[in-house]
Amino acid sequence: MIEAERPPLPPFMTVGAAVRKVRLAEDAWNTRDPERVALAYTPDSHWRNRAEFLEGRQAIVAFLTRKWSRELDYRLIKELWAFAENRGPLCL
Repeated sequence: MIEAERPPLPPFMTVGAAVRKVRLAEDAWNTRDPERVALAYTPDSHWRNRAEFLEGRQAIVAFLTRKWSRELDYRLIKELWAFAENRGPLCL
């Protein structure tokens, strides 16, 4: 299965494009839709959440489903913290 790309894709040519990518990811997580969020990760993804180790999208979906059934007011806030080639802090 070939998956659709989700532009903008790195390398980002402008700070605006990088910030847009951060906001798109934040918006997706805040839907609290585990299937949608899991699509942002490769089918063979490896995650660690504290002492729990997850492998693959189905494990991510199961984890997020459990997480969001308990965390009813969950909201993720993402920040762009590096953009330059040296990956240093971004000053806006």
